[in-house]
Amino acid sequence: MIKVVLFDLDGTLLPMGLDVFTKGYFKKLAKKMLPLGYEPNKLVDSIWSGTAKMVQNDGSITNEEAFWQEFARIYGEDALKDRKTVEDFYREDFKTAKEYCGYNPLAKQTVELAKSLGYRVALATNPIFPREATATRVSWCDLQLEDFELYTSYENISYCKPNPDYYREILKRLDIDGTQCLMVGNDVDEDMITEKLGMSVFLLTDCLINKHGKDIGSYPQGNFEDLMEHLRCLSNNKATE
Repeated sequence: MIKVVLFDLDGTLLPMGLDVFTKGYFKKLAKKMLPLGYEPNKLVDSIWSGTAKMVQNDGSITNEEAFWQEFARIYGEDALKDRKTVEDFYREDFKTAKEYCGYNPLAKQTVELAKSLGYRVALATNPIFPREATATRVSWCDLQLEDFELYTSYENISYCKPNPDYYREILKRLDIDGTQCLMVGNDVDEDMITEKLGMSVFLLTDCLINKHGKDIGSYPQGNFEDLMEHLRCLSNNKATE
């Protein structure tokens, strides 16, 4: 019986082309850091390198620590003094990156529907961003972090998608079994892997990512209207059990 709905954010609740969004906001960050002497191309490469360290994280440190350790390795320990500028960027300047995203009012309606049907809801967004950036991206969907029982950011977890341990940690914190979860996401590799933990899945196809061209025919899938109908059907089935 499904008790919790896990929602991905980027490309799911928040429509976006990932490459367009990433390149756009990296350009803004590079502009912010240029007066401090950071060459844009090297800075972008260092962010990708730090992201790779977060994805490879084995749970021994937070993703935040993994990122900044790599940043210090590339630029030296003295560069950590510029961390505040990066944090200020995510707190303020990052808000203008909204221009690289879409908007679908049905995202908020779907979260609200899930809650009205009695489901607990959590935000299972890949935790490679600080909390401030996660809160900002959620606000672009007309939602708040407080709308979710749990959310993940780089400060509060030590794994990333598609590592199953990322999802195991979420299950642990929610104190539920995988069979009690529905994962909603747009990335075949990163989100549908939850089936291996016993979760039910729904593949939102509005901004579908299927990097390896996998057969997706077996997944419940569709747009937000289809997802809302799927949630209602699950709720009706639950009521009759």
